[in-house]
Amino acid sequence: MPPASDARPSALNAMALSAVIERNRRQFRTATEFVEAAMREGILTGALPAGAPLRQEELAAAFGVSRMPVREALRQLEARALVEFHPHRGAVVAEISAGDSADISAIRAALEPAALRLSLPRLTTDDFALAEELIGEMDAETDPGRMGELNRRFHMTLYARAGRPRLLALAEQHLAAADRYLRFQFAALGYHPRSQDEHHALLAACRAGNADAACAAVVNHILAAETLLTAFLGERGS
Repeated sequence: MPPASDARPSALNAMALSAVIERNRRQFRTATEFVEAAMREGILTGALPAGAPLRQEELAAAFGVSRMPVREALRQLEARALVEFHPHRGAVVAEISAGDSADISAIRAALEPAALRLSLPRLTTDDFALAEELIGEMDAETDPGRMGELNRRFHMTLYARAGRPRLLALAEQHLAAADRYLRFQFAALGYHPRSQDEHHALLAACRAGNADAACAAVVNHILAAETLLTAFLGERGS
């Protein structure tokens, strides 16, 4: 028996995908928008399970479109951390692991408050201005990949004056590791507005020089996102 990740979708999954396609068929102006929206729904609901191969020819036939909008839709889904591209295998539905996400969040919740507490007394007016500017850019940003970059820059701006290069390298490494879960979360939960409120609260505590409040805000920000993602994945799995 071939590995599950190489198997063709089962008849049940094909039927589920067909239902998703029909629900989305008349809602979008372009073929790419139609394919991307239907596939996003299929992945988030589990109709397209993790590891399922996404062959462009088969998808084009299922959607009744050419391969070009399918190819573009897959790239957009990759930006949202819903699809991965592998050498020799092509596109597959991304594996989103609640356990891995929880592990990354636990590490972040330990590292980032430590970095912030060291950095906070040395932060300057320019640092605060840059952090506020990055929040403003996130408010206006719709591209998930760019959002992840801005999010990392915002956090690292507040940690940058900690004076501990190894600590900062580890913090940035795990912020980068969390990026795919952040992008998945935006696609699945529309978490962006709440996340931005938490960024504003964190920056306000930093400006006030309240280290305890700022560190608590970082931990709450990380763990609140983790709680929502775990709940979503649990409901989808059930």
